[in-house]
Amino acid sequence: MFQSPEYCKTLSLKLSEVLEDVGVNEKMVMKRRRMFMLRESLGTITSRSTGLKITVYYLGSQSECTTTIGLKSDIDMVHVDYNYNVIQDWSEWKHNKINLLMIQDENVTPGYCFLQLLRSDEPLFETNIPNEHYIRDSIGRILLRNTFRTSIMPENTERHGPSNAVSGVNGYRDIDVVFAFPCNSQLRSVSHFLERPGVMRWLSSERIRYAASCDCFVVGTSSKIAIYPDFEWRISTSLAERCLMFNLNITQLQCYVLMKIILKNFLNPHTVNALSSFMCKTVLLHCIENTEQNIWKRDNLFTCLSYCLLELHSYVQNENCPHFIISDNNLMAGQFTAEEKRDVLQKLCDIIQSDGRCLLRISIDDISQRLQVKLSTIVHFACYFPTSLEIFEHFSCDLYISFMIGVSTSLVLMFYNLSNDHICNYKQIILKLTYYSVHGNRLEQLASRYLAPFLCSTLGLIMASSSIEQNNPVQYEALKWLTLGLNSDVTSGRLKLASFTV
Repeated sequence: MFQSPEYCKTLSLKLSEVLEDVGVNEKMVMKRRRMFMLRESLGTITSRSTGLKITVYYLGSQSECTTTIGLKSDIDMVHVDYNYNVIQDWSEWKHNKINLLMIQDENVTPGYCFLQLLRSDEPLFETNIPNEHYIRDSIGRILLRNTFRTSIMPENTERHGPSNAVSGVNGYRDIDVVFAFPCNSQLRSVSHFLERPGVMRWLSSERIRYAASCDCFVVGTSSKIAIYPDFEWRISTSLAERCLMFNLNITQLQCYVLMKIILKNFLNPHTVNALSSFMCKTVLLHCIENTEQNIWKRDNLFTCLSYCLLELHSYVQNENCPHFIISDNNLMAGQFTAEEKRDVLQKLCDIIQSDGRCLLRISIDDISQRLQVKLSTIVHFACYFPTSLEIFEHFSCDLYISFMIGVSTSLVLMFYNLSNDHICNYKQIILKLTYYSVHGNRLEQLASRYLAPFLCSTLGLIMASSSIEQNNPVQYEALKWLTLGLNSDVTSGRLKLASFTV
């Protein structure tokens, strides 16, 4: 940051080119975001069609496209259970729901809450403990433990904070599944955040209205400084945060990716999380709020990165990183020891004072070699690393395989949830998918059209096989369902129909 403006401009442009080559470019961003939003619709439609009141979200770096191959980011999935109703006011109580009153008092860390059980038949406090997941506190409130999901975790999973970590198999990505409860009323802190001058200068009025309409969640994890760690639930504004991330330009996204790469390469290479990528994201958002938008451009990337690292250093020095939306929530409270703090500060100082030379020591995604090639300090043929086209093809293939796994998983869940009356249930599910294909949003329509042909083909197969088993001719209705399933895949739908019409 102490170099000449011309040096910073050249370094910024070459650095931006490197990041575009490793997949952080506008084309890849739009492709990946659209695919993950489609997978959200696929998961939600599957849950709703089988009678579950679950909404599925893909959040974090994979859906935001703020990762690279070398960062090896997990897929973050949130299952929001609408059998529960978290309320802040008695007017939000709902009949025959599991109503939980959000409590934020002097015993709760800012940004967290207790959940007090209410009666489901009338708006009164529950006085009886229904099961082992609840406990009566010293003043008689029935509180829900934040560990109650641990007892129903599937096999081959491990609890990481609020999530169930599912290890990837045969090269597929790890998935962190978080179970959450919806809080449909807007938090006061969200309203205050939307009224901040920097946010109003940054976001359009349309984006502000959309962020204001996003639901909040509560997830089962406590803060590092919790007085009662078994009962604190974190208030999550992930949907509003995703709205902000989707509103960033490519330079801002590249700056965030660089912060994560520096974090992994220099600050947390061997230990787990003195600093987190969420802290880097929070620092970036604060920097964007406090600056003019015209500085966030490709030829200023290195200066923007230096500014973010200086802010991160300041936050660590003060041990205070306020959550971007819930500003009372200090993300660094109790996060590291005095020794860890000294170590992080020293490393940050070294990175900042290197004036960009630290970038030439980044091994992740071959950043060092790529940058040297761009700056013409080494001969191109002396190095080999994947080209931008190869990386684009890698991401495209990965997205396609992940989506088809999602389709297969959805079909398995639908088949698993069918009762003994298979034909009746198949028809009900197909009717629900037909409803989404007509009345849903664009992504819901597309997702339902992927699933429906498989179910039609399977239903026709079951009906035709039943007729043959009873020595009866194949019914016209069975052939009709097989015809509707012709396009379920390349050949099997047609082969099924042909086998019963020969």
